[in-house]
Amino acid sequence: MSAEAADREAATSSRPCTPPQTCWFEFLLEESLLEKHLRKPCPDPAPVQLIVQFLEQASKPSVNEQNQVQPPPDNKRNRILKLLALKVAAHLKWDLDILEKSLSVPVLNMLLNELLCVSKVPPGTKHVDMDLATLPPTTAMAILLYNRWAIRTIVQSSFPVKQAKPGPPQLSVMNQMQQEKELTENILKVLKEQAADSILVLEAALKLNKDLYVHTMRTLDLLAMEPGMVNGETESSTAGLKVRTEEMQCQVCYDLGAAYFQQGSTNSAVYENAREKFFRTKELIAEIGSLSLHCTIDEKRLAGYCQACDVLVPSSDSTSQQLTPYSQVHICLRSGSYQEVIEIFIEDNLTLSLPVQFRQSVLRELFQKAQQGNEALDEICFKVCACNTVRDILEGRTISVQFNQLFLRPNKEKIDFLLEVCSRSINLEKASESLKGNMAAFLKNVCLGLEDLQYVFMISSHELFITLLKDEERMLLVDQMRKRSPRVNLCIKPVTSFYDIPASASVNIGQLEHQLILSVDPWRIRQILIELHGMTSERQFWTVSNKWEVPSVYSGVILGIKDNLTRDLVYILMAKGLHCSTVKDFSHAKQLFAACLELVTEFSPKLRQVMLNEMLLLDIHTHEAGTGQAGERPPSDLISRVRGYLEMRLPDIPLRQVIAEECVAFMLNWRENEYLTLQVPAFLLQSNPYVKLGQLLAATCKELPGPKESRRTAKDLWEVVVQICSVSSQHKRGNDGRVSLIKQRESTLGIMYRYVLVLFHNFILKYWKEISFLQSVDFEAVAITVKELVRYTLSINPNNHSWLIIQADIYFATNQYSAALHYYLQAGAVCSDFFNKAVPPDVYTDQVIKRMIKCCSLLNCHTQVAILCQFLREIDYKTAFKSLQEQNSHDAMDSYYDYIWDVTILEYLTYLHHKRGETDKRQIAIKAIGQTELNASNPEEVLQLAAQRRKKKFLQAMAKLYF
Repeated sequence: MSAEAADREAATSSRPCTPPQTCWFEFLLEESLLEKHLRKPCPDPAPVQLIVQFLEQASKPSVNEQNQVQPPPDNKRNRILKLLALKVAAHLKWDLDILEKSLSVPVLNMLLNELLCVSKVPPGTKHVDMDLATLPPTTAMAILLYNRWAIRTIVQSSFPVKQAKPGPPQLSVMNQMQQEKELTENILKVLKEQAADSILVLEAALKLNKDLYVHTMRTLDLLAMEPGMVNGETESSTAGLKVRTEEMQCQVCYDLGAAYFQQGSTNSAVYENAREKFFRTKELIAEIGSLSLHCTIDEKRLAGYCQACDVLVPSSDSTSQQLTPYSQVHICLRSGSYQEVIEIFIEDNLTLSLPVQFRQSVLRELFQKAQQGNEALDEICFKVCACNTVRDILEGRTISVQFNQLFLRPNKEKIDFLLEVCSRSINLEKASESLKGNMAAFLKNVCLGLEDLQYVFMISSHELFITLLKDEERMLLVDQMRKRSPRVNLCIKPVTSFYDIPASASVNIGQLEHQLILSVDPWRIRQILIELHGMTSERQFWTVSNKWEVPSVYSGVILGIKDNLTRDLVYILMAKGLHCSTVKDFSHAKQLFAACLELVTEFSPKLRQVMLNEMLLLDIHTHEAGTGQAGERPPSDLISRVRGYLEMRLPDIPLRQVIAEECVAFMLNWRENEYLTLQVPAFLLQSNPYVKLGQLLAATCKELPGPKESRRTAKDLWEVVVQICSVSSQHKRGNDGRVSLIKQRESTLGIMYRYVLVLFHNFILKYWKEISFLQSVDFEAVAITVKELVRYTLSINPNNHSWLIIQADIYFATNQYSAALHYYLQAGAVCSDFFNKAVPPDVYTDQVIKRMIKCCSLLNCHTQVAILCQFLREIDYKTAFKSLQEQNSHDAMDSYYDYIWDVTILEYLTYLHHKRGETDKRQIAIKAIGQTELNASNPEEVLQLAAQRRKKKFLQAMAKLYF
């Protein structure tokens, strides 16, 4: 018996490990029901679940009359179940990516063995001994599918797997898991034994020059019929789903390449085979293009494989592409050409082609070699670290701890090299201002960290330093250094280096404290604190930096920790995490918070909940600064955690009010109105005014589509807004005279502004008359609030026409008419493709047009007033005629006549110029009237088109004037 047959028999006699469910599948035994189920947009259960259930039921052992367990019977019901499983796989087009992702190794092994059976693969025959070219197309395709899966499974098993955290121990579940594990290991053992044969089968498939076919639901139905009814159709060259030769070869090449690459770890010569297969895969993908139905290759992973092969097996072909930087670095490291590595890194500081992680891994490798006794690498380590540090500062990252350590003993050679790297890493002609600023700040910080003024002058007199910093900045820096070190010897011959003197304990403590301030690596912070506490037990190291701030509601709990080392570590981790969050360095903040959470979980449930709350706030900020800006909804898990926080009632847990505020703002911003109006606990509404405001906003938003229904909720909301802006003896004013209550945190309002701005605007317009009678309302505070809201929202979305109209209204109300026209025109431009389309009537309402008319009138642009009067639903002839009578118009009066489409206004202009004796202008008006498209006898469509064309040209001319 062949290995495949033995494997098939072992798998068939074993039951897949899946939890028992009800026998809903009985209803799907009928063909039509299964097909209807699979045609649903989101079938439940999913197709892969159906496969598991069908095969599980088909492999159930039977029990005879003597209560003895027997193998599954080969009866009609079980054959139908297996056939149904195959039909579901056919519905998925035998996509191994989908099947491998969702099915366990035993289940997929059973499924493919059933496919071999129905595809007429002779039992007991090795696949390698079969000639694929002479086999029926569906049979050959079944063999390829099985052998592709075999080597893919072997490759996948070589990758490390993250162990899932075990849940509560349950004997039945543990036994089930152990059975599945043993069965998987047995199948893998068989697959590995036949791996060489599988590779030969796939290599042979690459020589085929004919299209293959894979079973579909229809061909599987034909197999289930009586043999006399099939008429050989399933073995013909046209049965099943066609798989083109190029598609088949592309998949096979990729899988073979992955197998060879995996074998290369024990036999490096095989990497050449992997390289050949991967590059052939790329060629085939280019040939196939995007029309492939069956070839699904992960092209990012393929690119990674090709890059790795280029490094491991550089091409010997002189005409091949130039070596990639990866390959060059790898070759240089193997040959010991470290200076070339440095050159590559310096060049990469301009091109930014090498990932930072790769550069750091090279530095780690060099550090390891240096620690093994190769002292000659110390200088190389510094130079590589300097190159990486310059790359970091150019991209806005902090200086690494390694650089500070290697630069503890500066000398002329180190500074010369550092200046060379800085000079060669920035193109001053093309560099942005931010890049120049980063470089200048780095050089200033290096100067401030130097003790010897000779080295400071080396940097401050360098051409790059002089270019990047102004004279005043350079002089100020040198003066600072002189004041700090008044007794430094400035002679040519340097004095004995400070670092050549044996260091005292106090010096070591100072150096470690400096590193403690700079580091954002939780593990390194812990190590430094352990060293510091080993040197002295008298210091409180959480006080080292006055920048380390922890909210007062937390500090009492943290400083109450009895163990000094733990207290310092918790305080510093939280302070650094909060700082990183403030400066939007969310990745480091998450690392610091996670380390702190792990630490406090061991001894303090109270601090554990505090850290969970802070991590929730961090995740909210991370989403809002990332995918949230593009409008992508947050994951459901984050929304659930926000709800959980709002509903939490744990006694004695210190809480920051800002977290509740941010949570409410988050729910408002993502329109969780149902929750805020119906499910927020009553105690939270009473204790937190922000939550109450959020509930009122949500209720108003829910009922906003119906004006009558929303009147009550809108009025409730407005009463709260009036209270916020009310003058009270209890609300202190700041130095600028503003009510302190409206000085909101930028972070909270940053989330709320985008959603609630238009609501506030509508309420202010609707209830302005109502609040005008309230003497307690501070109108200045109202104005400041609205202005700040609009300013922030336009910084988030500058092309929102509603906010632009609001900004224009503010300028209109404050008598800044030119600025108001600018924003009215901008609002129309953004929603009409710069007036190439008609401005929607809900943007240029009659009210907006009348305000534009008023602006033009007060700016003495009277012809513009007359033209805008045409934009109203009912042309305002009275205002138009009155404006044309004005003699002191500041616009180019007659040059605008081509924009007038109303004949009555043009006739009035003709009369007016005749009366004034202005012959030239009268002729221009007559010429405008005489245009055929303005003839009153024209169809309505022609007249509307003429009006629309003139509107477009007029608004574009206005935009050029006011933008």
